[in-house]
Amino acid sequence: MDRFSALQHLIETKTAKLGVIGLGYVGLPLAMEMVKSGYTVFGIDLDLEKIKQLQEGTSYVKDVSDSVVKESLETGRFFPTTDYRVLKELDALSICVPTPLSKNQDPDTSYIIQVVDQIKHYMENGMLITLESTTYPGTTEELIQWELEKLGYRVGVDFFLCFSPERVDPGNSNFSTHNTPKVIGGTTKKCIELGKALYGSFVESIVTVSSTKVAEMSKLLENTFRSVNIAFINEMAMMCEKMGIDIWEVIEASSTKPFGFMPFYPGPGIGGHCIPLDPMYLSWKAKGFRFYSKFIDLAQAVNSNMPDYVISKTATIMNMYAKSLRNSRVLLLGMAYKPDIDDLRESPGLQLYELFREHGAIVHYYDPYAKSFRDKRGNEVHSITYDLNSMRQYDCMVLVTNHRVFDYQKIADLGVAIIDTRNAFAGIDLPNIYRIGSSAKLPQMAETSLAI
Repeated sequence: MDRFSALQHLIETKTAKLGVIGLGYVGLPLAMEMVKSGYTVFGIDLDLEKIKQLQEGTSYVKDVSDSVVKESLETGRFFPTTDYRVLKELDALSICVPTPLSKNQDPDTSYIIQVVDQIKHYMENGMLITLESTTYPGTTEELIQWELEKLGYRVGVDFFLCFSPERVDPGNSNFSTHNTPKVIGGTTKKCIELGKALYGSFVESIVTVSSTKVAEMSKLLENTFRSVNIAFINEMAMMCEKMGIDIWEVIEASSTKPFGFMPFYPGPGIGGHCIPLDPMYLSWKAKGFRFYSKFIDLAQAVNSNMPDYVISKTATIMNMYAKSLRNSRVLLLGMAYKPDIDDLRESPGLQLYELFREHGAIVHYYDPYAKSFRDKRGNEVHSITYDLNSMRQYDCMVLVTNHRVFDYQKIADLGVAIIDTRNAFAGIDLPNIYRIGSSAKLPQMAETSLAI
C-alpha cells in the first residue's frame, strides 16, 4: 500500500496519530477538536509552563475550558509535550506557530523555520503536513516543500503538504474551530484530498482551493479588507468630528440599507495578531514583484495613528477642565485588544499607555481579564482593583476596550471626564462623556494648541 492510501485509511478509521505544534489561541482549540473527534493527538509547545498546565488539566486559553482539557486527558489520547521526538510517530502534523513582524516590519518566519528543521531531523515515515500560521503567499512551498525535497522526499508521494489558514476569533461564542468553514489548499491533488479528509473529519465545512498560494492569499485578503475598511471609518470619524457630525449616528443610519453597505466602527487603533500584521505580509511580498499597494500603506498609516488622535482629543478635553496631561491621573478602561477576552497582542491600549506616560501623565489601567502586562521598559504593570470610589480620584478615563462586564452607568455617574473610543457609553447622556468621531461638547477650533 502506498503512503497516500495508507494515510487515507488511517484518517478514515481515525487511527492516524496527529500532532499540533504551537498550543496557543489557534493550536490548543484545534488539538481539542481532534481529540474530541477520536484521534490520538500529541500537542507540542516549547513553553514548559504551558505544558505543565495542560498536563494538570488547566487551560490558559479563554475559549478552552479546564473541563475540556481534563476530558481530553481522560480519553488517554491527548499528550502535551515539549519533545519533538514524537514527530517520529506522527501521521499528520498541523503547524500553528507565531508569525510576527520584525522591527523593520518584515515577516519573521523564524518559528516556521525552526519547526521545519525539527521535521527534517525526526520525520521517518512521511506525513501530511498542514501549515496554519498566517504568512505571505509562497511560504508553504519555499520553507517546507523545497526544504524537504532537498532531502529526497517527493511531495504528493513521500509526504503531503497543505496550507489551511487559521480563522480563530477569540471570544466569539458563535463560531469555533468546529463550525468555522476551513479553507484548504495543497501542493498536489492528493495533498488536497488528504487535507480535506483529515480536517473534514472534525470541521463542519471544508472549502478546497487549487493551491497553497491561493489559501495563503485568502487569509491575507480577509484581514487586509478589514484593515482598509477600519482605516476608512477611522478617517471618517476624524472628518465628522471636524464637521460637527456624529459618526456613530451616521453609521447607524447607513446600516439600515439592506444591501451594498457593511458597517465598520472607529476605535483607538487596531489590535490582535491578524489585522495589524497580515496586510504588511502582503505588502512585503508584493514589493518583490515591484507592486506597491497604496491602499495597504495608507490604511496602516491611518490605523497606527489612531492612538495619537486619542491622545490629542484627551488633551483638548483636559484643557476644557483647565488641566494639562502632564501630572494628570489617567485611567485606561480595558487593555485587551477586543471585548471580553484577555488577549493583549498588538493592543492599542499598550501604545496609549506608553504615549500618556511620554506626555507626563500618571497612568493606570483596569481590565478584569488582562490582569498584567510588561511595558516597553520590561516592568510588569498590573490592573488596579475595581473600586468606584478610587476611580473618582482620576482626572480622566479613556475607554479603550468595551468589555460587557463594565457597569457603564455607574462609571459615568462618577462625574470624571470620559473619552469613549468605542461608543460604549451610548445612551448615557451626561456632560462628562466625550466620544471620538463626535464634536459635541467640544469647542470648535480650526487648530487646537494642546497643553501637553
